[in-house]
Amino acid sequence: MQVEVVTIERLVYSGEADMVLAPGAEGQLGILPHHAPLVARLSPGELVIRREGAEEAFAIGGGFIEVLGNRVVVLADTAEPAAEIDVRRAEAARERALELLRQRQSRIEAIKAEAALRRSLVRLRVARRRAPRSARHPEDGIGDD
Repeated sequence: MQVEVVTIERLVYSGEADMVLAPGAEGQLGILPHHAPLVARLSPGELVIRREGAEEAFAIGGGFIEVLGNRVVVLADTAEPAAEIDVRRAEAARERALELLRQRQSRIEAIKAEAALRRSLVRLRVARRRAPRSARHPEDGIGDD
């Protein structure tokens, strides 16, 4: 089946796939060839595209998935291939978000800080899960789930 992962900024992925695993708002979605037509909301999480035994992973920030015929389109708020994730930058973003949550702030600022924290944790989890074992950081609980 043909798969495209698109953000407002760019086409992140286009190619064939044997299976797509996506973080649906109601739970994990598994899409195989000839899947029934579907439009679903996606949550922030890991999007996995499998082809001939290999996997390509992406950290996505939510969005929508459309399945029609043998075509899957992921319209993501943000999408970053695991190989492109800057772990140091994601760790710094996590620390900034945690610091904002520690401070007394308005409800809107707290919601923004929580969203930033979720995005950074998704990016770190995807990057570390896909990294060689020596690059993982089990002490923070984000590399081996």
